[in-house]
Amino acid sequence: MVLDDTLRKKLIASVEDGFAEQIAYTQDLIRLQSVRGEEFVIQDRVFNELRNRGYAMERFDMDREAIGRHPGGSPFSDDHSRAPIVVGTHRPRDEAGRSLILQAHVDVVPPGPESLWTHPPFDPVIEGDWLYGRGGADMKAGHAANLYALDALRRIGLQPAATVYIQSVVEEESTGNGALMTHLRGYKADAVLIPEPEDEKLVRANVGVVWFQVEVRGLPVHVREMGTGANAIDAAYRIIGELRKLETEWNARKAGRPNFENEEHPINLNVGKIEGGDWESSVPAWCRIGCRVSIYPGVSAKEAAAEIEQRIAKFAREDSFLSNIPPLVTFHGFHTEGYELPPGSEAEKVLADAHLGATGKKLESFMTAGYLDTRVYALYDKIPALCYGPYSQNIHGFDERVSIASLKRITTAMTLFIAEWCGVELATPE
Repeated sequence: MVLDDTLRKKLIASVEDGFAEQIAYTQDLIRLQSVRGEEFVIQDRVFNELRNRGYAMERFDMDREAIGRHPGGSPFSDDHSRAPIVVGTHRPRDEAGRSLILQAHVDVVPPGPESLWTHPPFDPVIEGDWLYGRGGADMKAGHAANLYALDALRRIGLQPAATVYIQSVVEEESTGNGALMTHLRGYKADAVLIPEPEDEKLVRANVGVVWFQVEVRGLPVHVREMGTGANAIDAAYRIIGELRKLETEWNARKAGRPNFENEEHPINLNVGKIEGGDWESSVPAWCRIGCRVSIYPGVSAKEAAAEIEQRIAKFAREDSFLSNIPPLVTFHGFHTEGYELPPGSEAEKVLADAHLGATGKKLESFMTAGYLDTRVYALYDKIPALCYGPYSQNIHGFDERVSIASLKRITTAMTLFIAEWCGVELATPE
């Protein structure tokens, strides 16, 4: 349906009326320290919020075997979250509009040393236009926006005239298995909207991600006889150097890829963890590095993993130390392909109109070099997968923060989008 000016104005005013409550709820979510594996409490809170609004509820666990069989599944490890997935379902009286998935994740990355934060990481302080806190931008602000965009309709006596699934997942920051599990569970719709912090832009293309570990083993000796041993940490640094060469080569492959060829450095290798050795005065016998690397859409994680393994094996054969004790390469966590959003869908047009109505500006699109759950719906449901959310700073860093004014604009755009995409009906029959 096309929104008339009167309804548009009512919806914009309704978002404003509920916005103070929305910010307070977002702050409550930030206070719940939902790092990987500790999302049980926040999922209980989300479940209750949805149930109290009358949505039909389901809570379910990951199906490890089903995920393992799927080409988009990532490997499980001892660190994999066992927290449940929560889905609330709105069903209209008359299925007249187009169905929609609204999804958000509750898991957040570790905050790092608290001493490097201006405010404690899980203390949702507001200063000026900024709401601070770990996970506030990525993506508890968007999580709350999903709920309060629907509330804005209810506040003026309306509801979507189509089925809407409100999905709260885990493992977005580690494997992407949470979103994949909702797909495997059978939740399907005509479009999906995920309000990640994307600076009020629509994501046009998104990289895939592969996580892997390289373990080097050496020969420990006393430092006075260091020349007779083999330093595993030194060897790990040599492997990192070779991986940097591979990163350079992958970046050169951007040629001919329209969404990537104008980016200076679309493929990033991050050596995110390193540990090794047992004693300052012993030559280290082991070293383990944990890495994350991005891949272009159309390149499978399996292909990328094979190239990484082959590259490290070839380098090891030519290294005087590593050729005797080859490094061990294991893949864990993300094992996901990227996606590209074809322009011209009706869902994108509706979002563009909603964005214009909420911000007064034309909707822009861009490529982002991080993982997004939208890949599940773009690749496997083959539906318009819209990732669009508020302006933020320092996500995954210290003093993570989200713009409050931007969040209001985004919530307004989402409300307008839902009303036009799904259509509306009276929440209570006359």
